[in-house]
Amino acid sequence: MSDEHAAAERERRRREREAKRAERGGEDAESPVRQPTPPPAGRRRLGIALGLAMIALGVGAIAALAYRHFHNESPPPPVVVHTIDVTIPEGYSRAQTAELARGEGLRGSYEKASVESPYLDPARYGGKEAKDLEGFLFPDTFELERHASAADLVQRQLEDFKRRIAGVEMAYARSRNLTTYDVLTIASMIEDEAVSEGDRRKVAAVIYNRLHDGMPLGIDATVRFATGNYSEPLTESELAVDSPYNTRTNAGLPPGPINSPGLAAIEAAARPAKVDYLYYVVKPGACNELAFSTTETEFEADVARYDEAREAAGGNSPDTCGE
Repeated sequence: MSDEHAAAERERRRREREAKRAERGGEDAESPVRQPTPPPAGRRRLGIALGLAMIALGVGAIAALAYRHFHNESPPPPVVVHTIDVTIPEGYSRAQTAELARGEGLRGSYEKASVESPYLDPARYGGKEAKDLEGFLFPDTFELERHASAADLVQRQLEDFKRRIAGVEMAYARSRNLTTYDVLTIASMIEDEAVSEGDRRKVAAVIYNRLHDGMPLGIDATVRFATGNYSEPLTESELAVDSPYNTRTNAGLPPGPINSPGLAAIEAAARPAKVDYLYYVVKPGACNELAFSTTETEFEADVARYDEAREAAGGNSPDTCGE
């Protein structure tokens, strides 16, 4: 092949190569733009969750700022309830407790509130003829709201009574045909007559024995209840007062309790001492202890000692210690 022919051949091949490169360049220019590869599905879900969490935190922060703006962060102060302690002594009657309730500033009438109550029915305890709640108004110390009503106090006393009486054994009293109401009546007399612990069951025995023998009880505390004289010496006319509560002139129990007896007196009334005593009188200079006797002769001797000591004490009861 001549040189000219070889040169022409090389030129032809060069042009073919350039043409092919031009064709490839055109194809690259017309090809679509390549998109980035999408992330896996798991990564997408994680990203969405993180985004939602950040939104929730932001909303919570905004809500907290709004609450602190419109509300006081400190808790409201506690409500202070002012209370008073009302103490009803053992042996107080309704009339005496009413006076105490007025002195404590209780609202309303204690006398009216203690006539009847939905919290206790006397008939359930044998008091079918009870005219009021005397005897059921348990004496105790009660915490009441300041300016509470007298009815609130009555309710608390009745609830206290029901709890206490449930634990008293009444078997002996029932064996003597006595109801719980009868026991309360006896207990109310014991509360006024016996001061020392050892005398309560003995006084109960005297009452039981006199009831058995049909003798008048002769308990002056019932006369005080009938006359309303709780502090002054009883006069002859008062001792002869025409009242079913006068146990000097009427045999048997009075119509009902004469005060609110405490638990010790109730328990003594339910289970008297096993003695034959029929009489008692204050024992001079013995710290309110009583002298008990079985016969009228013994009793008259005890009364003579009492009268002598009373005269020496200027007409006052000789019941103080050491005299």
